[in-house]
Amino acid sequence: MKLKISFFALIIFCFALSAFGQTVDDLIKQADGLYADMQDMDTAKEALALYRKALLEADNKYEAYWKVARMLYYVGAHTEDKKTKKNTFSQGVYHAEKAVALEAEKPDAYYWRGVNNGKYGETRGVLKSLSLVKPIKADMNKVIELDRNYEDGGADRVLGRVFFKVPGFAGGSKDKSLEHLQKSKELGPDDALTRVYLAETLLGMKNVDEAKAELDYVLALDDDPRWVMDIANSKAEATALLKDKKFKK
Repeated sequence: MKLKISFFALIIFCFALSAFGQTVDDLIKQADGLYADMQDMDTAKEALALYRKALLEADNKYEAYWKVARMLYYVGAHTEDKKTKKNTFSQGVYHAEKAVALEAEKPDAYYWRGVNNGKYGETRGVLKSLSLVKPIKADMNKVIELDRNYEDGGADRVLGRVFFKVPGFAGGSKDKSLEHLQKSKELGPDDALTRVYLAETLLGMKNVDEAKAELDYVLALDDDPRWVMDIANSKAEATALLKDKKFKK
């Protein structure tokens, strides 16, 4: 009886060793699949849990670090509670910084550090977060230097938003916002969020007809099963913007 138990334990032990040898790649691959087909917060949180597990077990932690940061951005952006949002984005910054320290010449970590910092500042309040403007710009300019196409022109999208949101005395500029958002649109013409941001900038510059064209484009986009929540949110923002009194004139 003891021999049978020992033999069974040996089999389990060997199986565990075999699984451990593959687990990091398997975990990341599984999480990537969930991310690519992310339709709700439950899926997002499941992917985040898998990336966190991979981070604990990986020898080279760069990929796991920046992908945790990416998921934290997504979860934070779709969380309602303000305190929880700030904590989530703060964790995203932390994990991205760890990734930057490991791979200084790859765009991923710079991008997700910048967007988490941006959302953290937005949640906290623009005027309370002006100290974040310079590091966010630095991160996005680094992404542009390394790979301007990253995330369909994501760095230009972020810079366009920063220049729009930040007051002029702190370096804000609608002209620079327009320049970066038009570049982002060129690199990712079907990115709904880029077009919503571009519409807001155009509206702020009193280019009403051009702004409306951007919003109409967003509303006409086909739903993407990979990004159900994001497409829906962008369409909701577009619908709300079209109610602006500037369109009534």
